[in-house]
Amino acid sequence: MRFVFKTSYEQDINLFRHGGDRFWYGLLLLALAAAPLLLDTFYLGELSFILIYAIAATGLMLLVGYTGLVSLGHAAFLGIGAYANAYFISQGMPFLVSFPLAGLITAAAGLLIGVPTLRMSGIYLAIATLAFAYIVEQVFIRWESVTGGFRGLPVDAPDIFGYQLWERWEFYYLCLVVLVAVILGVANLLRSPTGRAFVAIRDSEISAQSMGINLARYKAMAFALSAFITGLAGALYGHHISYLAPDAFDIRLSIILLLMVVVGGVGSLHGAVYGAIFAGALPQVIAILRDYLPPAISQTPGLEPALFGVILVFFILFEPFGIYGRWLKIKLYFQMFPLYKKATFKRQKSYLKTERLR
Repeated sequence: MRFVFKTSYEQDINLFRHGGDRFWYGLLLLALAAAPLLLDTFYLGELSFILIYAIAATGLMLLVGYTGLVSLGHAAFLGIGAYANAYFISQGMPFLVSFPLAGLITAAAGLLIGVPTLRMSGIYLAIATLAFAYIVEQVFIRWESVTGGFRGLPVDAPDIFGYQLWERWEFYYLCLVVLVAVILGVANLLRSPTGRAFVAIRDSEISAQSMGINLARYKAMAFALSAFITGLAGALYGHHISYLAPDAFDIRLSIILLLMVVVGGVGSLHGAVYGAIFAGALPQVIAILRDYLPPAISQTPGLEPALFGVILVFFILFEPFGIYGRWLKIKLYFQMFPLYKKATFKRQKSYLKTERLR
């Protein structure tokens, strides 16, 4: 077991707790950088898809996991980023300009939904974001001069300083760089007063307000930042699938994004990445299992969404801290072995907010 002795306040906000973290994260980054040398084109494309999911999950985690605001409409933000980036590129704008601009337009859309819903929370906020997603989907269908409507909109390969990234490994490295930049940016944001204000709002709005935190300002900021990151993921998503259609950004995609946050582990950047790996790998696992299952089961329509729903329910019931929470428990088990106690991992009784005052 490693013991970290803190001798300064700066150690509380360090990105890495100790040298071991630096070693293992550096090794992981090296392995990801070497992936194109070891994987064929198909698996490299799937890994790029997981990286894009991880960027979108990080944006949603900032809103759900760190600010406590539930959203069922993040597929709309993903679509806005994808369509905005594709439209700007079709007008001759370079990728290095269209990419951040798509994120900024998506952030403006996040403010558009965030400001009117500042007084909402829980199920009411989820319904409001769900309604927003349906409205945006209709905009994608009706605004044919920009989105192409049902005909769709083709997306060219990213063009960086006149060089187009046609190869899978080139696009993979682009996704990897964006993901690392986003995670480092969010990790630094969470160490700042703004990030601590987000966490305070999540834990108790009344306590946060009594400490002078402007709830309306920080909630709107959380929506904008979450939408900005999701818009960047949407721009990469558009390049990955190469052709945009309105039905690609429906409620099912919003549920998958929320599933990544819950299954990965709410309130953790590690959980966002774990959830993206889970959501990206599960369809491939299901496709492999179809060859071994009875035809009555393997040919059932809607098998994948049903499994997503069942898995989400099981995680909520039996492992509410997600995959990352389970990993922490396993690691602590081996660190304490053989001196562990069963009560260490015993789930505590949770109470409603109204019951905590009794």
